Amino acid sequence: MRLGEYVAYDATGLASLVRKGEVTPLDLTQLAREAHDEVNPRINAVIQLYEDAEIVAGADGGLFHGVPFLRKDIGATEAGRLQERGCRLYKGHRPDIESYFFRRARAAGLRTLGRTTTPELFGGSGMSESILNGITGNPWNLERSAGGSSSGAAAAVAAGITPVAHGTDGGGSIRIPAAWCGLVGLNPSRGRVSGGPNDQDRSFGLPRDFVLCRSVRDMAAALDVFAGPHPGDPFIIVQPHRAYVEQLSQPTGTLKVGVAISAWGAAKVEPEIQQAVERTAALLQEMGHTVIEMPPPYESAEYYSLRLRIGKLSAKLSADSLEEDARAMGRPIDSSTVEPFSLKLYEYGKKLTASVGDSLEALRSLRYRVGEAMHPYDILLTPTMPMVALPHDCMICPTSPTLSLEEFAEAARALYPYLGVFNVSGHPSVSLPLAQSASGLPIGLQIVGRFGDEATLVRVARDLEEASPWRHRRPSILAGAI
Repeated sequence: MRLGEYVAYDATGLASLVRKGEVTPLDLTQLAREAHDEVNPRINAVIQLYEDAEIVAGADGGLFHGVPFLRKDIGATEAGRLQERGCRLYKGHRPDIESYFFRRARAAGLRTLGRTTTPELFGGSGMSESILNGITGNPWNLERSAGGSSSGAAAAVAAGITPVAHGTDGGGSIRIPAAWCGLVGLNPSRGRVSGGPNDQDRSFGLPRDFVLCRSVRDMAAALDVFAGPHPGDPFIIVQPHRAYVEQLSQPTGTLKVGVAISAWGAAKVEPEIQQAVERTAALLQEMGHTVIEMPPPYESAEYYSLRLRIGKLSAKLSADSLEEDARAMGRPIDSSTVEPFSLKLYEYGKKLTASVGDSLEALRSLRYRVGEAMHPYDILLTPTMPMVALPHDCMICPTSPTLSLEEFAEAARALYPYLGVFNVSGHPSVSLPLAQSASGLPIGLQIVGRFGDEATLVRVARDLEEASPWRHRRPSILAGAI
């Protein structure tokens, strides 16, 4: 198999070739290394390709038999492998715990070959740069951000290094880079993917580990691989009646679709993105669904008041956790170990006396309001991001020494009104690369499902992929294309 052929397959397709004996897992690993060597110097997505990549363990068989995989440098851990979280404070850190996530990856036949970049804000920045690892470029346009915080994962998959990669999403960190890099990025329901054995329901249950990929069938297969409870999980979410890959052959039925026509919160939706929403709404209507404009599921002022109450406790807990980690690493918390904005956030958190009860009540209240607003609909259609990929030196650049907490909060209100709300509510939401700007940049649209109903998302995403395919679109930087 040549490199140009390798990048044309999704993960499901490559696994099928392995099962047929047409390629071996070692062949695929060597092709991933070749792709890395060709494009990574330009995009800076993979910070470490393991020296022992060719002998990495993975089960024979499984949905992803022999498929190369990459780990985001925050979130689920591989025991004994570096995890530096995009931050100089953690330089050289090697966790001793193997996450259930990577146990499941190996059991499904995935070969984890290295780790990808993430911005330092401990997964909190939607951009793709850090002082520790530099700028990760978007394969569609190197002057533009790949999005974050799963920035390296998205850039690596878009550029063809691997067909699928690990990501995390605590407020949009899978869906942002999926939208900006032309990928499929699912944030599963709260509780669908276990954070065990040591990280169940972390940060109030907002973040989830999952993957970025290129096709809906890979998303469905990844759900079958990574979904499921483990001992110690705080609750057990309703389990599917059939495998998610089986949903790909099931009828969708007639759905009631709520569409975000008017902007939510402080969003200023670019005209091309708004037009993409309207075209997709019309397409869903042609498919026989009932399409209705949905008002924003929250009052802007109230939403940001609730988020501020949640954020204060989060900042306080993050500051305390950072101090514990600094002691464990034997390093100070100062400009030599954390970025300027992270230092401001740490100092802010240390001054707070946030109430746990107040924050939990804010979470409960927001979950209730969003749940009530969504209840009349089977799915929602929204923009993923209100604009296409931003330049690296944009208003929310996390490495900027002048970025203030107030500026960051104001920018976040304009950038992410469609994302974090569903991390709080727990609803599953997927960004699909359904459109492209006149300048050639990907446009992602978000489909949100009922809590625990990834099955409907799989079927609707399949329908949209068939009706408005994206496979033919290629970024300017793609392995094997030279």
